Amino acid sequence: MSLSFLKDKTVLITGAAGYIAANLSPRLEAAAGMILRLDRPGAAFPPSSGRAAVRDIAGDIRDCDLWDELVREVDVIFHFAAQTSVYAAEQDPAADLQINFLPVTSILEACRRHGRTPVFLYAGTVTQVGVTTTVPVNEDVPDCPITVYDLHKLLAEQYLQYYTRQGIVRAAVLRLANVYGPGPKSGSADRGVLNAMIRRALNGETLTVYGEGNYLRDYVYIDDVVRAFTAAAANIDAIAGRHFVIGSGRGHTFAAAMQTIAARVFHHTGRRVEVVSVAPPARLSPIEFRQFVADSGRFRQLTGWRAQWHLIDGIDATIKDFLHRRD
Repeated sequence: MSLSFLKDKTVLITGAAGYIAANLSPRLEAAAGMILRLDRPGAAFPPSSGRAAVRDIAGDIRDCDLWDELVREVDVIFHFAAQTSVYAAEQDPAADLQINFLPVTSILEACRRHGRTPVFLYAGTVTQVGVTTTVPVNEDVPDCPITVYDLHKLLAEQYLQYYTRQGIVRAAVLRLANVYGPGPKSGSADRGVLNAMIRRALNGETLTVYGEGNYLRDYVYIDDVVRAFTAAAANIDAIAGRHFVIGSGRGHTFAAAMQTIAARVFHHTGRRVEVVSVAPPARLSPIEFRQFVADSGRFRQLTGWRAQWHLIDGIDATIKDFLHRRD
C-alpha cells in the first residue's frame, strides 16, 4: 500500500503510546510531513525513526480546549485513545462515556468551528454488533450491543457518520476482530487475550480455557490491521461515512488457539505448558461466549486490502518478538 498520499500531510494519532498506534506510527512516519502523537500524561511514547517530524503531546482527551488547538493543523486523524475494558464500562458507565464517546464529539465540533475537514479513521470493535446467530458476519447484520462499552462505541460511530454526511469530516470506522501480534501490552486485562496467553506460555504458566472453549474467534494479526488503516486512509473517498468489519476471515475456537500456542511455544523453546479447562467466573459477560468470524469482503472490494497472516504464522512471529524483547 503506497503512503504517498501522506506527503506533506499532518497526521494526528490519539492513544499514540498504545498497542495499535505503536505499530502504525512507524509506517506513517516514513511518509507523512508531520506526526502529532497524543497520549495521556506519563505515557511512554515509542521511539520515532521516520522521515516525518514528530511532536509528542501529553494531554487529556476529555479536555475540549485540547482539540481546538490540535485540529487547526491536521489533515488525517487516527483515533485509538479509549477505555477498552467491557467490565470497567459496566462498573462506571459515566466514566466510559467521557472517554469513549464525548472526546469524539469534541473533535468533531472543533473541526466544525475551525472549518477543517480531516480524514478521520476510528477504531471500533466487532462486538458492537452484539451476539450474532450466524457466521461469518458482515456490515449488513443489524447492531444490537449488549454491553455499555459497545453501546458507547456504536454511538461514537453514528456521530462520525452523521458529521460525515454534514461535510465536517470524512470518517470511516474499522470494527476490529481479536487483534494480536508484537507490540506493547494492552491496558485492559480483558483485551489482548491471545498475546497475554502467549506471554503466559513463554513463562511456563498453564493456559486456561473457560468450559470447553468452543466459542469461535477471528484472530487478526497486527500487521494486517495496520495495513487496513492505511488502506482506509488512502481510499477514504470510497468508504467515507461507513463502517467495516475487519478480520482474518478464519474462525478458530479459543481452545484450538490455546493448543496452537502451547505447541508453538514448545517448538520454539522446548518448554511444555498445559491447557486446562476451568469453570467460567460467575459474572462473565455474555459477550465472551459469542461466535464470531469476520466477512471483510466489502472492505476488500473498495480498498484492495486483504488479510495475509494465518494464525500459526502470526503466533510464531509473536513468540519470536516476545523472546527477542527478553534478550
